[in-house]
Amino acid sequence: MKYIFVTGGVVSSLGKGLAAASIGTLLEHRNLKVQLQKFDPYLNVDPGTMSPYQHGEVYVLDDGAETDLDLGHYERFTNCTLSQLNSLSSGQVFENVIKKERRGDYLGATVQFIPHVTDAIKEHIKQASEAAPDTDVIITEIGGTVGDIEGHLFLEALRQFSLEVGRENVCFIHVTLLPLVKAAGEIKTKPTQQSVAKLREIGIQPDIIICRTEHDLDEDNRRKIAMFCNVPVPNVVAFRDVNHTIYECPLDLRKDKIDRLVSDSLGLDSDTPDLTSWQGFVDRLIKPTHKVRIGVVGKYIELQDAYKSIYESLTIAGAAHDTKVKLIKIDAEEVEKKGVSAISKKVDGILIPGGFGERGVEGKIIAAQHAREKGIPYFGICLGMQIATIEFARNVCGIEGADSTEFNKEAKHPVICLQEEQQGVVDKGGSMRLGDCRSVLFSGTKSAELYGNCTHIHERHRHRYEFNSDYQDQLQEAGLVIASVSEDQGLVEIIENPDHPFFVAAQFHPEFKSKPNAPHPLFSGFIKAALDHRLS
Repeated sequence: MKYIFVTGGVVSSLGKGLAAASIGTLLEHRNLKVQLQKFDPYLNVDPGTMSPYQHGEVYVLDDGAETDLDLGHYERFTNCTLSQLNSLSSGQVFENVIKKERRGDYLGATVQFIPHVTDAIKEHIKQASEAAPDTDVIITEIGGTVGDIEGHLFLEALRQFSLEVGRENVCFIHVTLLPLVKAAGEIKTKPTQQSVAKLREIGIQPDIIICRTEHDLDEDNRRKIAMFCNVPVPNVVAFRDVNHTIYECPLDLRKDKIDRLVSDSLGLDSDTPDLTSWQGFVDRLIKPTHKVRIGVVGKYIELQDAYKSIYESLTIAGAAHDTKVKLIKIDAEEVEKKGVSAISKKVDGILIPGGFGERGVEGKIIAAQHAREKGIPYFGICLGMQIATIEFARNVCGIEGADSTEFNKEAKHPVICLQEEQQGVVDKGGSMRLGDCRSVLFSGTKSAELYGNCTHIHERHRHRYEFNSDYQDQLQEAGLVIASVSEDQGLVEIIENPDHPFFVAAQFHPEFKSKPNAPHPLFSGFIKAALDHRLS
């Protein structure tokens, strides 16, 4: 098995995750099987309890692992399905080491950063290797930047690991920034030189340097970086700002043949990639025939990464319908204050995403009511499904005081309530209903039609509160359709309003299973309905 380690320098947010995912895309198109991992140096066990303002969205895997949003890029850009073995934080490492020490696993030894903590990191890589023995290449992204004190142990572990598996089986890729100093009118290579020098101090010599740049990389700078950073000139690769979409990134990196450089470095015998289908997907994104405006009503709306997978899923579904999706970001609290006037009159569809807490909830209920009454296509996800249920109960069934116990513990009519097994839960991390669940899909529903009339679906969950079955008959008698329930407990998974062009809401998170080559059926149906609404 071969290993690629992607590190970063100079500044954060350079696009290491997109670089790793793009390399995975290119290697897959060379008919190699890849897996990707993300190592994060923060002390949180996982991002599950972190604010979206701190960390962006939490991306959930089939096995219920709550992970960094970069794993969303990994799954969208490649065909791999990831698990908890593909994500690791310093918090997890230290937690495991301390648990071993308490059990006496170290037989009385003095527990130290080296070898015990670094061994735990290396063991995680080995576990991922053993879990996917038919994988050709494992690509591991290291969060943070070289020189950060919290990331040093990960880099030391990688240095040791490369010696243990053989340097010929490891490719180190370092992503750095090439800033343009406008006053001098020059691209400066010194930050890259300093970053690589810091990496070499740790004992890691990069094999390939990816230079993030707003402009192309001329040969003089390429040769300068190669000389000072001790790499061959062709191994200095430009990673340019893309013009339209992140899905151009593999095509940009392919210009400098990074997949061939990696293959040569690792001694891989692989095919020249055929990127025709990927190029076709990108072309549909860049030059679509149609356009729709989708209003996303949320409380973290000013933060792009809070709903990252939702935005990408809308974009992907739009490409499937030769349609550009223009996002209209609507602050739920503004809707609370101003009513429907805060919602653009020109939206062709309204989406309410997941979330926690009561802030902005009444604004979301107003938005759901507006969509239902005006015949605007509506798509609710997780909390968006609960909002649709509350709105229907209040304004169609006439259930005064209908609410969720998440927002009102003394609700007179808790149409949304806490699961029984969630009663008394104190620890918040990893204690929700998480990961893949098999559900029954009822024939004759809009959702069944969108899913191709299959009888069962598998979707990923991340929530605590559920549709209260005590109100199921009353809501159904008023016209609400339940399109899907979980197979094990009969929990409501999808609701629909049949007296509407498109009013579908799901308790799960379909955005976590949408890929460029396979847009999620519910997103695809929503965009199609929005396009029909616009054209009508």
